[in-house]
Amino acid sequence: MTLEMYLVMGVLVLAILMFIFEWVRVDVVGIIMMVILPLLGLVTPKQAISGLSSNAVVSIIAVIIIGAALDKTGVMNSLARVILRFSGKSESRIMALIAGTVAFISSFMQNIGAAALFMPAARRIGKQTGVPVSRILMPMGFCAIIGGCVTLVGSSPLILMNDVMKVVNENVQPWGLFSVTPVGVILVISSIAYFLLFGRFILPASKGEEAQSAMPPALALTYGDVGELYELHVPDSFREKSLQELNIRPMYFTTVVAVFNHGQEQTVFNPDGENIIRPGADVAVVGPQELVRRMADEQGWELKDELSTFAEDLSPNNAGIMEAIITPRSALSHSTLHEVHLRKNYMVNPLALFRGDKIFVNGLSDIRLEAGDALLLQGRWERFHLLKDKPHLVFTDEVQGEILRTDKAKFALGWLAVSLILILIFHIQLSIALLTGALGMILTKVLSIDEAYNSVDWMTVFLLGGLIPLGMAFENTGAAKFIADTIISALGDVSPIVLLTVIAILSSFFTLVISNVGCAVLLIPLSMNMAAQAGADPRIAAMVVAVAASNTFVLPTHQVNALIMRPGGYRTMDYVKAGAGMTVLYLVVMMVCMAVFYGV
Repeated sequence: MTLEMYLVMGVLVLAILMFIFEWVRVDVVGIIMMVILPLLGLVTPKQAISGLSSNAVVSIIAVIIIGAALDKTGVMNSLARVILRFSGKSESRIMALIAGTVAFISSFMQNIGAAALFMPAARRIGKQTGVPVSRILMPMGFCAIIGGCVTLVGSSPLILMNDVMKVVNENVQPWGLFSVTPVGVILVISSIAYFLLFGRFILPASKGEEAQSAMPPALALTYGDVGELYELHVPDSFREKSLQELNIRPMYFTTVVAVFNHGQEQTVFNPDGENIIRPGADVAVVGPQELVRRMADEQGWELKDELSTFAEDLSPNNAGIMEAIITPRSALSHSTLHEVHLRKNYMVNPLALFRGDKIFVNGLSDIRLEAGDALLLQGRWERFHLLKDKPHLVFTDEVQGEILRTDKAKFALGWLAVSLILILIFHIQLSIALLTGALGMILTKVLSIDEAYNSVDWMTVFLLGGLIPLGMAFENTGAAKFIADTIISALGDVSPIVLLTVIAILSSFFTLVISNVGCAVLLIPLSMNMAAQAGADPRIAAMVVAVAASNTFVLPTHQVNALIMRPGGYRTMDYVKAGAGMTVLYLVVMMVCMAVFYGV
């Protein structure tokens, strides 16, 4: 070994220690790699910063922008709704459906693209159902990586495999598009089964985004007695009445915030006293649980265990409760809510009024408001976004959610289709094809340029930008080739299955420390030559390397693992804990499949 080899090994150990003990944030680790590698002479200055302009990093930036645009137009809402229709609130079904869907998408496009596109939907589902997103994103990410092994266009090593084989032997028979499909499908099924059986033990449960209550915790300290959000069903035998006739707020200290009369075109989210409750209707209310139960019993309505009709419309993604202070310039000052027609003009529901040290729930419509009064309001986020820009109210917290541009959904889907066509049919480089889609989103005003910049997770960008030159250093110094040559030459004469297993293990190690492309380019020629000497099929040896190059779960060094790290709230040890078993399972299942389907 040369001095440069020792140095690059030392830098690798340093990077792993920083990941494990979290001495600095992960993106700072990437920046340290960009600085220390050229200072030690292991890469050139140009190579040190080349990761930031690499195909992989530019692709990640572009695909995150595309995913944000799809989310902004409500496309991901629709996708989440379809998944929830089949999964309900079962954590295992949600995880399996999301992971399986992403694996399928990853089989015909790059895994990083599949994961980034689906991440907004996964986060929305976790937020809506109460399943911690940390228990969704890691299975999704792992299956995105594995899904790339279902076809020969799903991952870079498999795309390169036939070309590298031709370099070794011009007459070698290339693999077909679906030659690897049996192995990939079984690997996906095995990984989903792994998380279904062991997910509760290996996945963190209290990190990332947690489910939200209708009322934020800070407001609950003041307005906790106002109650929570409930849904009731009106029986068919009920005689229709107006809300004013029902007199719900004075009798039960409960506010009706939404009404859905079956047969009508749309839900009323800000019902006033004139709104009619018809037989078979569904009603959403905010109130104390005991009083809501009493109301249900006395009115003969059914109190549901959870939101169903309003599950999407009133989920934390789309609606919530906020506190607003009346300003001295407000049109509400010195007026009553009845006089300003709050529900009709502002399209929000008043729940309570806080003045001095008293909270008023009843008689809100007749109280003459004063500057400095605090109103507790319930409504959909788009209404709050419109209100925050007016001088009447000042919100005490940042307005969540966003105004969805549903009219731009066709443009968003169209530009996604353009990107996929450029990749799959015209074979345009991934980064250019995805940048085309991202640029199209901006030019057609699906997203503004500022929204596009803000959507990118720059921590992920700098993490990957620093890890790419580390892989270059391994190749520049010859450390990668030295390790491979040493291990393979030490094997001597072994049976084909033993040789291929060692090649799979070696490939799994190398893909953790250098890029999966570098792993394939380096090991496919070596493995084919060794397989020929051992009497094994060189083509199968090449496939073993290409498939094993996706066995990268123990560290957040893979692009997909880095992408989900911050949104999932993961630490390096979370990857070690879940990825160790996944790595062993992957190797075992892969080699069994090689023996069964290819006669190894």
